[in-house]
Amino acid sequence: MSCPRPLIRLSPFTSPLTHRNPRILLGGSHQPTLLRYLDGWPKRNGKPGAFLIEFINNQEPLAQFANDRFDLAVVQAPASQEAEVFIRHLTRIARQGLIVRAVD
Repeated sequence: MSCPRPLIRLSPFTSPLTHRNPRILLGGSHQPTLLRYLDGWPKRNGKPGAFLIEFINNQEPLAQFANDRFDLAVVQAPASQEAEVFIRHLTRIARQGLIVRAVD
C-alpha cells in the first residue's frame, strides 16, 4: 500500500504579492525576533501599504486557518515529531514561508 504524497507548493520570496497589505503569520515564542525576519521583505516600489500581522504561540494549531490565508508565514521550527503535520499545514495556509530555528 502506498502513502499519498503531500501537496507541497514552493515559491520564491521574490514572487509578487497578491494583496496591497499582505497578511503575515508570525508563530513562535519570541515575537520581536520573528519581526526582524521581515526587515526588507519585499520592497513595495514606493507604494504605501501596511502588513496585517497575526501572532500565534507554539501551542496553537495551524489547522484552524483556511487555505492560502497568509501571504507569508514566519515560524519557529517545530519539534521533530510534529514537523510533518506542521509543514503540511504551513504550506496549505501560507503562499510563502520561512521556518527558523530558535537559538537559545
